[in-house]
Amino acid sequence: MNESSIAVKNYLLALHTDLCTQLAFEDGSDSFVHDRWQRNEGYEGCTSVLSEGAVIERAGVNFSHITGKHLPASGSERLKTLAGSAFEAMGISTVIHPRNPFVPTAHANVRFFKVQPLDAPPVWWFGGGFDLTPYYPFAEDCVHWHKTAKVACDPFGAEIYPRFKQWAEDYFYLKHRAEARGIGGLFFDDLNHEMNGWSFEHCFAFMRSVGDHFMQAYRPIINKRKTLPYTERERAFQCYRRGRYVEFNLIFDRGTLFGLQSGGRTESILMSLPPVVHWNYGFVPEPGSTEEKLSDFLKPRDWLA
Repeated sequence: MNESSIAVKNYLLALHTDLCTQLAFEDGSDSFVHDRWQRNEGYEGCTSVLSEGAVIERAGVNFSHITGKHLPASGSERLKTLAGSAFEAMGISTVIHPRNPFVPTAHANVRFFKVQPLDAPPVWWFGGGFDLTPYYPFAEDCVHWHKTAKVACDPFGAEIYPRFKQWAEDYFYLKHRAEARGIGGLFFDDLNHEMNGWSFEHCFAFMRSVGDHFMQAYRPIINKRKTLPYTERERAFQCYRRGRYVEFNLIFDRGTLFGLQSGGRTESILMSLPPVVHWNYGFVPEPGSTEEKLSDFLKPRDWLA
């Protein structure tokens, strides 16, 4: 690895530790299992999983660093055009499935790619973002989430937050259901000099800002909602809506597809799935219920208006 790759890797390892520490604090335990793995040459990482906590039913924080001689043709258009080249990919992915239905599921990912085509200079880019999937949403939580996303973007230009907010809304969308997965947040990919005219250092700084602001956006929501009483009906609806999360990850998620197609570690790739999920055939929420109102709540809007 060169110096730039080492700097990115060191940041990702520090972020992995920080995410585990903060989530363990919110859960009131330190029950993460840290599975450090190395599989074949060029595949290494650490998958940290918290299961059956008092607050968090399942949380996974996954660091992976892989290198290979043949980039798979998956994910973004850039990956498809560079398929077959030698590559290096590293990133952090975290998904939190709380026990209480009033606490949303949250996801964050930051990643770095570097590809060496046969007859051209190396190509590098960053990607990532974070998004929120409420089951019983509270407007003030959604406003806080998007305010923090904007704060993460503001030092890099006034156009960055609306641009990457829109990208999140377009990306985290279940086409076969014609509905949003959640209330969005930020999503970006292929971030390099060609995309924004930014230097490597500027792109790396933006990725760090997104990674560092994720828990600032999420922890106040956990803390505010984790002790609210809930019923079996609300728990059942949470499990039903978790099915949408699973459908997106297995059908559309670029990281999942890339990991599986590049020969990644399946157990780590699928750690994002919730431990309990329901699919109810023909389910229709009761008219006028809070559950029925969720679909309107998830429609894209300007949360900062």
